[in-house]
Amino acid sequence: MPGWGDILNEVTATRDPATGMLNLDGVRHKYLTQLQQLTGRSTVVYATDWLSGGGGMAVAVTLQDMQGLMETFRDLPGPSLDLILHSPGGSAEAADRLVRYMRAKYSDVRVFVPLAAMSAATMWALGADKIVMGKHSQLGPIDPQITIANHLVPASSLTRQFERISDECEKDPKRLSAWLPTLQQYWPGLLEMCRDQDELGRSLVEQWLATYMLKDRADKATLANSIADYFSDSSRHKSHGKAIDRDEARDQGVVIIDLEADQALQDAVLSVHHAVMITLQGPAVKLIENNIGRAFVIQQNQQVIQMPPQAFPFPVPGPGPIRP
Repeated sequence: MPGWGDILNEVTATRDPATGMLNLDGVRHKYLTQLQQLTGRSTVVYATDWLSGGGGMAVAVTLQDMQGLMETFRDLPGPSLDLILHSPGGSAEAADRLVRYMRAKYSDVRVFVPLAAMSAATMWALGADKIVMGKHSQLGPIDPQITIANHLVPASSLTRQFERISDECEKDPKRLSAWLPTLQQYWPGLLEMCRDQDELGRSLVEQWLATYMLKDRADKATLANSIADYFSDSSRHKSHGKAIDRDEARDQGVVIIDLEADQALQDAVLSVHHAVMITLQGPAVKLIENNIGRAFVIQQNQQVIQMPPQAFPFPVPGPGPIRP
Protein backbone atom coordinates (compact mmCIF):
# COMPACT_ATOMS: atom_id res chain seq x y z
CA MET A 1 0.00 0.00 0.00
CA PRO A 2 1.36 3.46 -0.81
CA GLY A 3 1.63 5.54 2.34
CA TRP A 4 0.95 9.26 2.72
CA GLY A 5 4.53 10.10 1.71
CA ASP A 6 4.40 7.83 -1.33
CA ILE A 7 1.23 9.50 -2.60
CA LEU A 8 2.70 12.93 -1.90
CA ASN A 9 5.68 11.96 -4.08
CA GLU A 10 3.28 10.74 -6.75
CA VAL A 11 1.43 14.06 -6.67
CA THR A 12 4.69 16.01 -6.79
CA ALA A 13 5.74 14.07 -9.88
CA THR A 14 2.66 15.39 -11.73
CA ARG A 15 3.86 19.00 -11.56
CA ASP A 16 3.55 20.73 -14.92
CA PRO A 17 6.94 22.32 -15.73
CA ALA A 18 5.29 25.19 -17.56
CA THR A 19 2.62 26.13 -15.01
CA GLY A 20 3.88 24.54 -11.79
CA MET A 21 0.40 23.07 -11.27
CA LEU A 22 -0.05 19.67 -9.62
CA ASN A 23 -2.59 17.15 -10.89
CA LEU A 24 -4.17 16.59 -7.48
CA ASP A 25 -7.52 15.78 -9.05
CA GLY A 26 -6.06 13.11 -11.27
CA VAL A 27 -4.19 11.30 -8.50
CA ARG A 28 -7.16 11.43 -6.14
CA HIS A 29 -9.60 10.23 -8.77
CA LYS A 30 -7.31 7.36 -9.70
CA TYR A 31 -7.50 6.00 -6.17
CA LEU A 32 -11.25 6.60 -5.90
CA THR A 33 -11.72 4.65 -9.12
CA GLN A 34 -9.53 1.81 -7.91
CA LEU A 35 -11.55 1.57 -4.69
CA GLN A 36 -14.85 1.46 -6.55
CA GLN A 37 -13.58 -1.19 -8.94
CA LEU A 38 -12.44 -3.29 -6.00
CA THR A 39 -15.81 -3.15 -4.21
CA GLY A 40 -18.27 -2.75 -7.08
CA ARG A 41 -20.13 -0.19 -4.94
CA SER A 42 -20.83 3.49 -5.56
CA THR A 43 -18.33 5.53 -3.56
CA VAL A 44 -18.37 9.04 -2.11
CA VAL A 45 -15.76 10.74 0.04
CA TYR A 46 -16.70 13.57 2.43
CA ALA A 47 -13.66 15.12 4.07
CA THR A 48 -12.62 18.43 5.61
CA ASP A 49 -9.36 20.06 6.67
CA TRP A 50 -10.35 20.37 10.33
CA LEU A 51 -7.30 18.92 12.06
CA SER A 52 -5.11 21.83 10.93
CA GLY A 53 -7.31 24.23 12.89
CA GLY A 54 -8.28 26.28 9.84
CA GLY A 55 -11.41 26.60 7.77
CA GLY A 56 -13.74 27.91 10.48
CA MET A 57 -17.37 26.96 9.98
CA ALA A 58 -16.60 25.87 6.41
CA VAL A 59 -15.34 22.52 7.75
CA ALA A 60 -18.52 21.82 9.74
CA VAL A 61 -21.45 19.63 8.74
CA THR A 62 -24.05 22.14 7.54
CA LEU A 63 -27.12 22.18 5.33
CA GLN A 64 -24.91 23.47 2.51
CA ASP A 65 -23.56 19.92 2.32
CA MET A 66 -26.90 18.87 0.89
CA GLN A 67 -25.83 20.61 -2.32
CA GLY A 68 -22.65 18.53 -2.24
CA LEU A 69 -24.58 15.28 -1.80
CA MET A 70 -27.02 16.23 -4.53
CA GLU A 71 -24.08 16.79 -6.87
CA THR A 72 -22.19 13.61 -5.95
CA PHE A 73 -25.24 11.33 -5.74
CA ARG A 74 -26.29 12.46 -9.21
CA ASP A 75 -25.87 9.61 -11.72
CA LEU A 76 -24.42 7.42 -8.95
CA PRO A 77 -26.26 4.09 -8.99
CA GLY A 78 -27.68 2.24 -6.00
CA PRO A 79 -28.61 0.35 -4.00
CA SER A 80 -25.15 0.22 -2.36
CA LEU A 81 -23.05 3.16 -1.19
CA ASP A 82 -19.66 3.41 0.47
CA LEU A 83 -19.15 6.76 2.25
CA ILE A 84 -15.65 7.70 3.40
CA LEU A 85 -16.16 10.18 6.24
CA HIS A 86 -13.61 12.49 7.87
CA SER A 87 -15.23 15.38 9.75
CA PRO A 88 -15.34 17.19 13.11
CA GLY A 89 -19.14 17.27 13.00
CA GLY A 90 -21.41 20.28 13.05
CA SER A 91 -25.17 20.69 13.00
CA ALA A 92 -27.39 17.83 14.19
CA GLU A 93 -30.22 19.30 12.13
CA ALA A 94 -28.04 19.19 9.01
CA ALA A 95 -26.95 15.62 9.81
CA ASP A 96 -30.63 14.69 10.02
CA ARG A 97 -31.32 15.98 6.52
CA LEU A 98 -28.15 14.42 5.07
CA VAL A 99 -28.87 10.99 6.55
CA ARG A 100 -32.49 11.06 5.40
CA TYR A 101 -31.45 12.03 1.87
CA MET A 102 -28.69 9.40 1.79
CA ARG A 103 -31.04 6.65 2.97
CA ALA A 104 -33.71 7.70 0.47
CA LYS A 105 -31.15 7.08 -2.30
CA TYR A 106 -29.30 4.01 -0.98
CA SER A 107 -30.61 1.01 0.94
CA ASP A 108 -27.20 -0.50 1.73
CA VAL A 109 -24.70 1.95 3.23
CA ARG A 110 -21.23 1.38 4.65
CA VAL A 111 -19.42 4.28 6.31
CA PHE A 112 -15.63 4.13 6.39
CA VAL A 113 -13.85 6.14 9.09
CA PRO A 114 -10.21 6.25 7.97
CA LEU A 115 -9.29 8.54 10.88
CA ALA A 116 -12.05 10.43 12.71
CA ALA A 117 -15.75 11.20 12.39
CA MET A 118 -16.81 13.21 15.43
CA SER A 119 -19.98 14.69 16.91
CA ALA A 120 -22.58 15.18 14.13
CA ALA A 121 -20.34 13.11 11.83
CA THR A 122 -20.62 10.27 14.38
CA MET A 123 -24.37 10.69 14.13
CA TRP A 124 -24.08 10.45 10.35
CA ALA A 125 -22.01 7.27 10.63
CA LEU A 126 -24.59 5.72 12.96
CA GLY A 127 -27.15 6.16 10.19
CA ALA A 128 -25.35 3.50 8.13
CA ASP A 129 -25.86 -0.27 8.04
CA LYS A 130 -22.31 -0.82 9.23
CA ILE A 131 -19.21 1.21 10.06
CA VAL A 132 -15.73 0.18 8.93
CA MET A 133 -12.93 1.34 11.26
CA GLY A 134 -9.21 0.72 11.66
CA LYS A 135 -7.27 0.33 14.88
CA HIS A 136 -6.50 4.05 14.69
CA SER A 137 -10.02 5.24 13.80
CA GLN A 138 -12.35 7.06 16.16
CA LEU A 139 -15.90 8.23 16.62
CA GLY A 140 -16.93 10.68 19.31
CA PRO A 141 -19.70 11.77 21.71
CA ILE A 142 -22.77 13.35 20.12
CA ASP A 143 -23.83 15.64 22.99
CA PRO A 144 -24.63 19.15 21.65
CA GLN A 145 -22.45 22.18 22.39
CA ILE A 146 -23.83 25.62 23.29
CA THR A 147 -21.92 28.90 22.95
CA ILE A 148 -21.68 30.76 26.26
CA ALA A 149 -19.42 33.83 26.55
CA ASN A 150 -17.57 32.80 23.36
CA HIS A 151 -16.92 29.31 24.70
CA LEU A 152 -18.48 26.04 23.57
CA VAL A 153 -20.05 24.27 26.55
CA PRO A 154 -21.84 20.90 26.55
CA ALA A 155 -25.57 21.49 26.81
CA SER A 156 -25.94 18.76 29.40
CA SER A 157 -23.17 20.34 31.51
CA LEU A 158 -25.19 23.55 31.66
CA THR A 159 -28.27 21.72 32.86
CA ARG A 160 -26.25 19.78 35.45
CA GLN A 161 -24.62 23.00 36.64
CA PHE A 162 -28.00 24.69 37.04
CA GLU A 163 -29.27 21.72 39.05
CA ARG A 164 -26.18 22.00 41.27
CA ILE A 165 -26.77 25.74 41.75
CA SER A 166 -30.41 25.10 42.65
CA ASP A 167 -29.45 22.43 45.19
CA GLU A 168 -26.74 24.58 46.80
CA CYS A 169 -28.93 27.66 47.02
CA GLU A 170 -31.83 25.68 48.46
CA LYS A 171 -29.57 24.41 51.23
CA ASP A 172 -27.82 27.75 51.74
CA PRO A 173 -29.48 30.84 50.17
CA LYS A 174 -26.32 32.88 50.83
CA ARG A 175 -24.65 30.89 48.02
CA LEU A 176 -26.80 32.76 45.50
CA SER A 177 -24.49 35.79 45.49
CA ALA A 178 -21.52 33.59 44.58
CA TRP A 179 -23.42 32.01 41.69
CA LEU A 180 -25.02 35.24 40.43
CA PRO A 181 -22.30 36.07 37.80
CA THR A 182 -22.81 32.61 36.31
CA LEU A 183 -26.59 32.83 36.34
CA GLN A 184 -26.48 36.20 34.58
CA GLN A 185 -25.02 34.46 31.53
CA TYR A 186 -28.11 32.21 31.28
CA TRP A 187 -30.55 33.81 28.89
CA PRO A 188 -34.30 33.03 29.01
CA GLY A 189 -35.08 29.60 27.62
CA LEU A 190 -31.44 28.45 27.66
CA LEU A 191 -32.01 25.38 29.83
CA GLU A 192 -35.01 24.25 27.82
CA MET A 193 -33.02 24.71 24.62
CA CYS A 194 -30.20 22.60 26.11
CA ARG A 195 -32.60 19.80 26.98
CA ASP A 196 -34.24 19.95 23.55
CA GLN A 197 -30.89 19.86 21.73
CA ASP A 198 -29.70 16.98 23.89
CA GLU A 199 -32.82 14.99 23.12
CA LEU A 200 -32.72 15.85 19.40
CA GLY A 201 -29.37 14.18 18.72
CA ARG A 202 -30.09 11.21 20.96
CA SER A 203 -33.53 10.55 19.45
CA LEU A 204 -32.32 10.86 15.85
CA VAL A 205 -29.54 8.32 16.41
CA GLU A 206 -31.93 5.97 18.20
CA GLN A 207 -34.36 6.17 15.28
CA TRP A 208 -31.68 5.56 12.63
CA LEU A 209 -30.15 2.63 14.48
CA ALA A 210 -33.50 0.88 14.84
CA THR A 211 -34.40 1.56 11.20
CA TYR A 212 -31.10 0.64 9.53
CA MET A 213 -28.14 -0.85 11.41
CA LEU A 214 -30.17 -2.94 13.87
CA LYS A 215 -33.24 -3.54 11.73
CA ASP A 216 -32.93 -7.35 11.76
CA ARG A 217 -32.48 -7.69 15.51
CA ALA A 218 -35.38 -8.68 17.73
CA ASP A 219 -34.11 -6.34 20.46
CA LYS A 220 -33.49 -3.41 18.09
CA ALA A 221 -35.56 -0.89 20.06
CA THR A 222 -33.84 -1.60 23.36
CA LEU A 223 -30.37 -1.76 21.85
CA ALA A 224 -30.86 1.40 19.78
CA ASN A 225 -31.93 3.25 22.92
CA SER A 226 -28.87 1.98 24.82
CA ILE A 227 -26.40 2.95 22.07
CA ALA A 228 -27.95 6.42 21.68
CA ASP A 229 -27.74 6.95 25.45
CA TYR A 230 -24.07 5.92 25.47
CA PHE A 231 -22.99 8.28 22.68
CA SER A 232 -24.97 11.22 24.07
CA ASP A 233 -23.85 10.86 27.72
CA SER A 234 -21.42 13.72 28.36
CA SER A 235 -21.08 12.79 32.03
CA ARG A 236 -19.58 9.47 30.94
CA HIS A 237 -17.22 10.81 28.27
CA LYS A 238 -16.18 14.00 30.12
CA SER A 239 -15.03 15.66 26.87
CA HIS A 240 -16.79 16.27 23.56
CA GLY A 241 -13.51 15.49 21.81
CA LYS A 242 -12.97 12.12 23.51
CA ALA A 243 -12.13 9.30 21.12
CA ILE A 244 -14.49 6.33 21.00
CA ASP A 245 -12.59 3.54 19.27
CA ARG A 246 -14.05 0.59 17.43
CA ASP A 247 -13.84 -1.78 20.41
CA GLU A 248 -15.78 0.63 22.62
CA ALA A 249 -18.39 1.18 19.91
CA ARG A 250 -18.67 -2.55 19.23
CA ASP A 251 -19.10 -3.27 22.95
CA GLN A 252 -22.17 -1.00 22.90
CA GLY A 253 -23.72 -2.96 20.03
CA VAL A 254 -22.67 -0.86 17.04
CA VAL A 255 -22.02 -2.98 13.94
CA ILE A 256 -18.31 -2.44 13.32
CA ILE A 257 -16.17 -4.09 10.63
CA ASP A 258 -12.41 -4.11 11.10
CA LEU A 259 -10.71 -2.33 8.23
CA GLU A 260 -7.70 -4.63 8.57
CA ALA A 261 -9.87 -7.72 7.93
CA ASP A 262 -9.46 -7.16 4.17
CA GLN A 263 -5.95 -6.02 3.27
CA ALA A 264 -6.84 -5.00 -0.29
CA LEU A 265 -9.80 -2.95 0.93
CA GLN A 266 -7.72 -1.31 3.66
CA ASP A 267 -5.04 -0.35 1.14
CA ALA A 268 -7.60 1.11 -1.26
CA VAL A 269 -9.49 3.12 1.38
CA LEU A 270 -6.37 4.55 3.02
CA SER A 271 -4.92 5.48 -0.39
CA VAL A 272 -8.05 7.55 -1.07
CA HIS A 273 -7.78 9.12 2.38
CA HIS A 274 -4.12 10.06 1.88
CA ALA A 275 -4.82 11.56 -1.55
CA VAL A 276 -7.72 13.59 -0.13
CA MET A 277 -5.70 14.86 2.83
CA ILE A 278 -2.92 15.99 0.48
CA THR A 279 -5.51 17.82 -1.63
CA LEU A 280 -6.77 19.61 1.50
CA GLN A 281 -3.32 21.06 2.13
CA GLY A 282 -4.15 23.54 -0.63
CA PRO A 283 -6.94 26.14 -0.74
CA ALA A 284 -9.74 23.57 -0.40
CA VAL A 285 -11.09 22.99 3.12
CA LYS A 286 -13.96 20.63 2.27
CA LEU A 287 -14.23 18.03 -0.46
CA ILE A 288 -17.26 15.93 -1.39
CA GLU A 289 -16.48 13.72 -4.39
CA ASN A 290 -17.66 10.52 -6.02
CA ASN A 291 -15.94 7.82 -8.04
CA ILE A 292 -17.19 9.14 -11.39
CA GLY A 293 -15.50 12.52 -10.91
CA ARG A 294 -18.32 14.75 -9.69
CA ALA A 295 -17.09 16.94 -6.86
CA PHE A 296 -18.28 19.78 -4.63
CA VAL A 297 -15.38 21.74 -3.16
CA ILE A 298 -15.37 24.58 -0.62
CA GLN A 299 -12.25 26.74 -0.47
CA GLN A 300 -10.83 28.81 2.38
CA ASN A 301 -12.46 31.95 0.99
CA GLN A 302 -15.85 30.15 1.09
CA GLN A 303 -15.87 29.90 -2.70
CA VAL A 304 -17.78 26.85 -3.89
CA ILE A 305 -16.52 24.89 -6.88
CA GLN A 306 -18.52 22.12 -8.54
CA MET A 307 -16.67 19.71 -10.83
CA PRO A 308 -18.60 17.61 -13.36
CA PRO A 309 -17.37 14.16 -14.42
CA GLN A 310 -14.25 14.56 -16.49
CA ALA A 311 -11.37 12.64 -18.01
CA PHE A 312 -8.20 12.51 -15.93
CA PRO A 313 -4.76 11.88 -17.44
CA PHE A 314 -4.21 8.62 -15.60
CA PRO A 315 -4.64 5.07 -16.90
CA VAL A 316 -7.33 3.29 -14.88
CA PRO A 317 -6.67 -0.40 -14.24
CA GLY A 318 -9.15 -3.04 -15.28
CA PRO A 319 -11.88 -4.25 -12.91
CA GLY A 320 -10.73 -6.08 -9.80
CA PRO A 321 -12.64 -8.56 -7.64
CA ILE A 322 -16.21 -7.54 -6.86
CA ARG A 323 -17.41 -7.51 -3.25
CA PRO A 324 -21.17 -7.04 -3.00
